[in-house]
Amino acid sequence: MTRMKRWGMQPAVHLTALLLAVAVMGGARQATAESEPVWVLPKNGCTQLTFYEARFAVCHYDARRYRVRLWLEDDEGAVIGSLPKLERWLSARGERLLLAMNAGMFTPEYRPAGLYIEEGRELHSINLRRGHGNFHLMPNGVFWVQGRRAGVMESKRFAQLYKRGRLKPDFATQSGPMLVINGRLHPRFRAASDSRKIRNGVGVRRQRGRLGGHDVFFALSLDPVNFHTFARLFRDVLKTPDALFLDGSVSRLRTPQMRFGGLFGGPIGPIVGVSEKVEQEAGKAVEEEARGKGRRQQAQGPEK
Repeated sequence: MTRMKRWGMQPAVHLTALLLAVAVMGGARQATAESEPVWVLPKNGCTQLTFYEARFAVCHYDARRYRVRLWLEDDEGAVIGSLPKLERWLSARGERLLLAMNAGMFTPEYRPAGLYIEEGRELHSINLRRGHGNFHLMPNGVFWVQGRRAGVMESKRFAQLYKRGRLKPDFATQSGPMLVINGRLHPRFRAASDSRKIRNGVGVRRQRGRLGGHDVFFALSLDPVNFHTFARLFRDVLKTPDALFLDGSVSRLRTPQMRFGGLFGGPIGPIVGVSEKVEQEAGKAVEEEARGKGRRQQAQGPEK
C-alpha cells in the first residue's frame, strides 16, 4: 500500500514540475521577445540606429524608384576623389546628391582594386587573384546594378554569369570580404575579435527566384566594430542575405542630413550613391502636394 501511494504521487509531482518549467520557459521567451529592440528602418532615405551598443548610419533606396549608381571620374577623366567634390560636380549638372559613400578598395592612384563598371563600360577587370588584406579575404564579392535591379554576389560566381552574358550590369564594383553569403556570415568572422574599426558596406534583399532585388541597403558604423558585428547588422537587422564590405577607416558618408568624413581625410576611389535631377525632385514635391490636397478634400467631403 505504501508503495502504491509512493508511485501514485510521483506522476503528480512530475506533472507539477513540468508545468512550472513550461511556465518559466514561456515567461523567459516572452521577456526575451519583449526586450528585443524594434528597429525602424528607413524607406528611401537614411537614419541612425544602435546595434550591440554601436551606432550605425543606415540608408535604404528602392532601385525601381531611384537610380543607384557609381562614379569614378569627372568630365575631364580625373578621379573625383571626394564626396564634397562629387556633390559640387553633380550640382553643376543640375543634380542633387541624395547619398554618397566610398565604394570599394582602390590603388595608390585611387583607381579600383578590382572590377569596376560604369555606364555599362568595364574600366577595370575582375580580380580573382590570391593576396593579402581584406580585399583578398576570400570569398570577396561584387555589388552590381542592372536597370532597376541590384545585387551582391561572390566574385567567382559573378565572373561566371558575366562571362555567359547572364549579367550585363550598368554599374559594378568589387571589394572584399563578403559579409553575408546566402544568409550566412563569412566563415572567417569571430564574435570575440578585437579588430574593431569604422566600416561601411552594402547589402541587397533578393527576390525569390531572381538575381538580385530592388531594396538596396548601405551602412556605415559610426563607432568601431568588428567584422562579425557588422555582418550581423546586415543579416539580422537589415535582412539582406548577401552583403559586401566596402572599406574600413577611409569610410565616409554624405547625405543632405548626414556628414561623416572618415578617420582619414585623403582622396578615395570609386563612389556609390544616389542622385536625382533637380526638376525631378521638384516634380515629386508637386505630386506629393497634389496628393495631400486630394486627401484633405476627401476628408472634408464635397463642397456645399
